[in-house]
Amino acid sequence: MTGLNSHHRYSNNPYFPPLQTLAKNEMADVNSTRVSQFLQKCVKPEDNGGDPQPKEEVTEEQPLPVITQSYPQTVQEEISVVFNTYNMAANLGPAARRKREKGTNPDGTSASLYVDRRKSKVWNYYTKLGDAYVECNVCKKQLSFHNSTTTMREHLVRKHSIRDTLLSQLKDDQTSEPDYAAQENVVKRSRQMTPENALYHAASCSEPRTDVILELVLEMIFRDLHPLSMVKDKGFGLLIGYLEPSFTLPSPVQLSSMLWHRYNVVKQHLEHYLQTAQTIVICVEFWVSQLSQTYLTIMANFIDGEWRRARCVMETQQVHENKAEGNLGEKLFAVLSEFGLSNKSVFCVMHDSLRNTAANSQQLKNAYGWTSLCCAAHTLHLCIKAGLEVEQVQEALSTARGIVRYFQQDAKATCSLNSKLEAINKTKLKLVMDVGSRWITTIEMCESLLDLKWAIMSVLEEHPKGTAAVQNLADHQWKLLQDLVPVMRTIKIATSFLREEQNVSISSLMPCIHGIVAAIGQQSEEASSVIKTVVGNIRSELTRRWGISEDEKVLESPAVIASFLDPRFKEMRFLSPTLRSELHKRVKNMLSQVFNHQSPSATHFWTPNSDYKAEGGETASQLSAHKDRCPSTPSQSMYDILLGKDPTESMPEIHQQLENYIVEPLCKRSTNPLDWWKSNEHRFPAVARLSRQYLAVPATAVLPDQAFAASESTLEHRRAVLAPENLDQILFLHQNFDFLESMRNSNETRNRSLH
Repeated sequence: MTGLNSHHRYSNNPYFPPLQTLAKNEMADVNSTRVSQFLQKCVKPEDNGGDPQPKEEVTEEQPLPVITQSYPQTVQEEISVVFNTYNMAANLGPAARRKREKGTNPDGTSASLYVDRRKSKVWNYYTKLGDAYVECNVCKKQLSFHNSTTTMREHLVRKHSIRDTLLSQLKDDQTSEPDYAAQENVVKRSRQMTPENALYHAASCSEPRTDVILELVLEMIFRDLHPLSMVKDKGFGLLIGYLEPSFTLPSPVQLSSMLWHRYNVVKQHLEHYLQTAQTIVICVEFWVSQLSQTYLTIMANFIDGEWRRARCVMETQQVHENKAEGNLGEKLFAVLSEFGLSNKSVFCVMHDSLRNTAANSQQLKNAYGWTSLCCAAHTLHLCIKAGLEVEQVQEALSTARGIVRYFQQDAKATCSLNSKLEAINKTKLKLVMDVGSRWITTIEMCESLLDLKWAIMSVLEEHPKGTAAVQNLADHQWKLLQDLVPVMRTIKIATSFLREEQNVSISSLMPCIHGIVAAIGQQSEEASSVIKTVVGNIRSELTRRWGISEDEKVLESPAVIASFLDPRFKEMRFLSPTLRSELHKRVKNMLSQVFNHQSPSATHFWTPNSDYKAEGGETASQLSAHKDRCPSTPSQSMYDILLGKDPTESMPEIHQQLENYIVEPLCKRSTNPLDWWKSNEHRFPAVARLSRQYLAVPATAVLPDQAFAASESTLEHRRAVLAPENLDQILFLHQNFDFLESMRNSNETRNRSLH
């Protein structure tokens, strides 16, 4: 079921070719079991050999006005049927809850959360009160009951507009089989009319309603990073029971089977998509779960043929902490092979925190030819950490943490502080405790203390235990924090710049780093000696780790070359004129090497060889000889004597492209470089090919919002509690499912516009 649907989703697509090897029979047993269970619910007891139940009376004088009519409904009416049924189910009362809870298993789960022991499905919406009265679970109105459900049906139709097709087919006097096609059409049309119908077409429109719900439960698992055991939770079971009383929740084992099937299908599509990439950048992230297990997530980054940035999770695997980095190259090579990629398809490897960076980088370079880069967020954290290790700063920060901790633990002090803030209408201000692994939280802690300085000092003076329990900051320490905050804010501004969508690439990094070095240097000119020491340490670390002062490292840096290939920064103002000229020469050599190693069809350039014949029948060598015999015109010779030879005549076309790119006007800083290259690729095809390779390198190993966040993201929090058995599949689908879906939609839109 899922495989067929996913195959339909990515068909007629150059990036997602049709898959002929989908496991169509993998879900056949699940579907047949589900259908048989549904049929058993609809078969009469006497058909199964059971004792016949006495039929309830139906008053002929009171026919159902709409439900019993046979004319077809419009699309809007059918949609109304479905949504009215949803609204009714959501409003079921506590009587129905008590009834369902009686049928639960000891562990809180139930194979059928709503047990219907009567023949008529009308009883799903009523509770019997003795022998003569019933109570509506929707509005709590009590009705007289005389062994007939007709009045109960009319009440549902007139008062609650419950005109569900399924309810009308399950009348007491009905003997024909349910019209499954009508039910399927209701589900199909209702899904087509929903605002987010693109999210639901994973399940075929011809599937029964129960199959659609089952698919959505599966999607909820991997979209929201829930454990498979969620289907055993009592609260979730009660919710599904309210919304869909006839639906039977799958077991975690069944969900695991469906998850694996969906994973395999999407993985095949991702494999085809990755093979269209010119080169890929591998990003590796090490993280720890709540059970202190270390995991390695491997991601692929590249820019596709439509100049769209792709970031796909390839695999997440558990690793031993002591051996997490020792055989990193082998792990990456194995994952690449699994996706049909060679080690030559990798441009570079970006990591977030390798302990022995130099040794690991050299090992990747020697064994596989991969350049190793460190995540900008991690490197920046190390630079700032070195600056804050100044003794006076450490003492002030330690005292600041003590103050925040005191107010977090003392309820009376916190109450007094809140009262003072309410008096001046500043209740939104809160104290923040920093986290050692996130330097941005240190800024927030200092800012919160400075904003609340007068209130904090007032509370500590009013409470006798305050000054004894916690040490207040001295005047010079308050001044130190006040001078430190502007420096840290400048660096924080740089991270905000790198978090913007158009600045994800490493091309934005070097202008940003040079800007930090210059800006904080100016800020420290008139600052105290302590701040000058802090700034000096940060600047020296930035210079050392990014090789700013070493010309050879600068020219070889992928970040510097990427900045040149970014139309916003190609002037390279942070380099000296000499380095700029040398960089142009290196890029020229790179273009020549790429051109010589690529086929003419790949680079869109072609030159005639000695055997090629022109339209007149002469070979290239004959044309050259003829040219030598015919001297140039006198005017041309005189121009050459006067002005020298025309440089464009002897310049290869790829070099001419580079010169034309250099003299192009700069783009605005808000321009997305990928959009610019998409519009100008035809003008500079050789330079564009090189740009696609370098601009694919991200500045951070993980998404910038996660890398520079002040707190743990939802992704980090939820993945930490997933069971290791299905963690890889859930994270894979969570990251790739929507991305591949968006690629499919954009390709379909592009194809429609072309036709």
